Amino acid sequence: MKDCEYQQIDPQALPTPAPLAAPEPEHEPGSDEQTRRPRRKWEVFPGRNRFYCDGRIIVARQTGVLPLTLGLILSTSGLFFIFDCPFLVEHLTRTIPVIGAVLFFFVVISLLQTSFSDPGILPRATPAEAADVEKHIDSSGSSTYRPPPRTKEVVINDQVVKLKYCFTCKMFRPPRTSHCSLCDNCVERFDHHCPWVGNCVGRRNYRFFYTFILSLSFLTAFIFGCVITHLTLRSALKSSNGGAQWVSLQGRTGMDPGLGCILIVMTRWILDSSSTVVELVVCFFSVWSILGLSGFHTYLVASNMTTNEDIKGSWSSKQGVEESGNPYSYRNVFTNCCAVLCGPMPPSLIDRRGFVEAGSVTPPPPPSIVGKNDTNMVGGAP
Repeated sequence: MKDCEYQQIDPQALPTPAPLAAPEPEHEPGSDEQTRRPRRKWEVFPGRNRFYCDGRIIVARQTGVLPLTLGLILSTSGLFFIFDCPFLVEHLTRTIPVIGAVLFFFVVISLLQTSFSDPGILPRATPAEAADVEKHIDSSGSSTYRPPPRTKEVVINDQVVKLKYCFTCKMFRPPRTSHCSLCDNCVERFDHHCPWVGNCVGRRNYRFFYTFILSLSFLTAFIFGCVITHLTLRSALKSSNGGAQWVSLQGRTGMDPGLGCILIVMTRWILDSSSTVVELVVCFFSVWSILGLSGFHTYLVASNMTTNEDIKGSWSSKQGVEESGNPYSYRNVFTNCCAVLCGPMPPSLIDRRGFVEAGSVTPPPPPSIVGKNDTNMVGGAP
């Protein structure tokens, strides 16, 4: 076996390889603008709402009935101003279209304010706040066991009121607050979710909702009365004209004058007043429900209660206990009305047009499980 000679190599004498250039990341067009552009809070809002005009307008996701409400109001009022007002101005007074225009203005403005405003949504607890609350109230020690609905008691006007814990928003709901399962938000002074306005009705938009149904009841009753007056006056005029025309027609046909007059009047009445008949039918079937709803909410305003509290019987014997008074009532109708309708407008708490802080975006929580006691109210026809 031959001897092998080994020679030590100086590492400094070896040529140093040139470092490889790192590949430049591929940028998609507009990606830099998306990463640099700060996002607003409405873009990551966890509730089931839709936002328009850069977060200035908020509505519920189920807004299919709102166009129907607007369509009925606009079509009925349009027929009234086009076909009824000219006749009534000519034969009665010029103030009729002025009164109708004022009522129509109040109806449309209050409807849009109710539909496009924040009803009083409470922001959800941050992870740190939720962890702190869970630390104090959750002693089950198991990650798979969900404890039953938890409550804590507070005293309001010498009366004990229970606050329920919301598993979706991770907080104890303030008094008179309820979680809407359709919008997936806790709403302050929750009244009900009204599909006719496409939004929840709560602390911040209840006054607009009450103005809407009250002005709508006045407008519907006003149009209904004007339509009846229009048809009555037109029938009287057609009767006199029809009798004169029947005298010349009787000599040619020999028909009974009473029957002929009725036929002529009814035929011309139907042909000339078809749009007015449509208004009469719409107003007749809607005026009763709207007047009843306005009366019900007038009772709620006078007693400082909500629809949710009245249906559940929160302050009555419906709960199986002795009747207890409403702790939020001032025991005076005028004071209750002023507190509900004329109080200062509370600010919006969700700050939907504010900017999201870096690292504060959390994934949306899983769908909430609504218990039997948390079933909220869905409004009927306005």
